[in-house]
Amino acid sequence: MKITILDKQPDEEDEITVKCDTLDENIVRLLNSFKSGKEKIIFYKDGKIILADPKDIFYFESVEDRVFAYTKDSVYETKDKLYQLEQELSPHDFMRASKASILNLNKIESLSPAFGGRFEAALKNGCKIIISRMYVNALKEMLGL
Repeated sequence: MKITILDKQPDEEDEITVKCDTLDENIVRLLNSFKSGKEKIIFYKDGKIILADPKDIFYFESVEDRVFAYTKDSVYETKDKLYQLEQELSPHDFMRASKASILNLNKIESLSPAFGGRFEAALKNGCKIIISRMYVNALKEMLGL
């Protein structure tokens, strides 16, 4: 793979051009990280505004019209709705796990089948998240199972 970086004119915007025979999975992943990977998410806790890196989030959960983000040792609230987060976060790192949650795939320690065609994800922080049967096939596909 060859990478070329060119200087732009002051009135031009930044531009990425991709030349390839086939748009393979690695190139798509790279483009998605440029296009949709949020660098920081704004959260609220104890009257403070907190900026956090999405890679530190284990999962998001919607409870009574409020959305919370769970990290290793903290819980933050966000003003975003789950559907907005789903659109903004990297689709290779995050997936909808149920109607009320989004899961960071990089934080999964193990998976086990659960009752009714669902899966249970044990996360690296000790939490367990149920993946509803509606999203199990997507999970298997994303993990190559």
